Amino acid sequence: MFETLKPAAPDGILALMSLYRDDPRAGKIDLGVGVYRDETGATPVMRAVREAERRLHETQASKTYLGLAGDTAFNALMIGLVLGEDADRTRLRAAQTPGGTGALRQLADLVRLARPDATVWTPDPTWPNHLPILRAAGLKIASFPYYDPAEGITFDAAVAALNNAVSGDVVLLHGCCHNPTGADLSLDQWAAIADLAVERGLVPFVDIAYQGFGQGLDEDAAGVRLLAARVPEMLVAASCSKNFSVYRDRVGAAILLGRNAAEADAAYSQLLGVGRGIWSMPPDHAAACVRIVLEDEALRAEWQAELDTVRARMLALRQGFAEALRRASNSDRFDFIAGQRGMFSRLGLTPDEVTRLRDEHGVYIVGDSRFNVAGLPGDRLDDLAARIVAVLP
Repeated sequence: MFETLKPAAPDGILALMSLYRDDPRAGKIDLGVGVYRDETGATPVMRAVREAERRLHETQASKTYLGLAGDTAFNALMIGLVLGEDADRTRLRAAQTPGGTGALRQLADLVRLARPDATVWTPDPTWPNHLPILRAAGLKIASFPYYDPAEGITFDAAVAALNNAVSGDVVLLHGCCHNPTGADLSLDQWAAIADLAVERGLVPFVDIAYQGFGQGLDEDAAGVRLLAARVPEMLVAASCSKNFSVYRDRVGAAILLGRNAAEADAAYSQLLGVGRGIWSMPPDHAAACVRIVLEDEALRAEWQAELDTVRARMLALRQGFAEALRRASNSDRFDFIAGQRGMFSRLGLTPDEVTRLRDEHGVYIVGDSRFNVAGLPGDRLDDLAARIVAVLP
């Protein structure tokens, strides 16, 4: 059997991690890995989550399965967190998933069941894992232009491309903190997407993996909430990995909006069936911890305060890095970094410049020049800026 297989192509980010580990240089800088890091370089367990784990340890009496939907109280809380407490829950359903990635795959399989001929329109660029997830579900994929280093968000071109979509097609959107560019749609642009979806019969599919990392919990969800108030059908993949820092524990939610309660129920039954065929029952630990945090007023306030600190730190790093690059380059070429949001942006370097930055200066970023804002060394921004400028023509 296995003699027919060839080695899979190495994952670019994992390969970059190996190169970084093997680099003996003392001043090397890792800006590739997509996890939040504090000023010490650690990815800590949030205080509110740690307290929730303590309470769970003391009160949990069984490890039996909870069912195909997972923790139903968690699911209801996630609908409120993402879509707002005043969302029309008669048309909304949610299932707990293993991370946001699990939600993406479960919803992609649901699309395949409901509309096997649908095309999923993805922004260019997008998170690299979106495409293999959609392909694994057997879906057709097309792209629309989203971002250009010289122009920023290419919204007119995006709308022009989406005018080629047909009724029943799906449009993948980043809810906030676009990965890899950090460039987010304005509310006016979200409204225009909503109008286009209604006019052409398109189904928005929103991936919201960084809620709270951009401008705030409610502000970051404003676009997806606007869509939910206007479109008849919608899919949402939500992740708790970043804003609750429970990466390895893998928890997210697959949320669907139906045209009415009956259709939502039918779609939900199929969604749970998809999960049954992939992971059967979702893991419980992180979902229980998130539920405990969101249910307890004091614990939720502590979590939000810690999340605010995380967001403020990344905003300060963005501003400081943009200023350091302005000083080093004597230009405004990199000023856009300060105005973008979330954990990622692109420097706009060529692949050759990215390679030189790694080989000659010990700075590790992904090949498309995406860098992790949370990995920026706050006390060495001028040094980092000088290394970057050294590889420019």
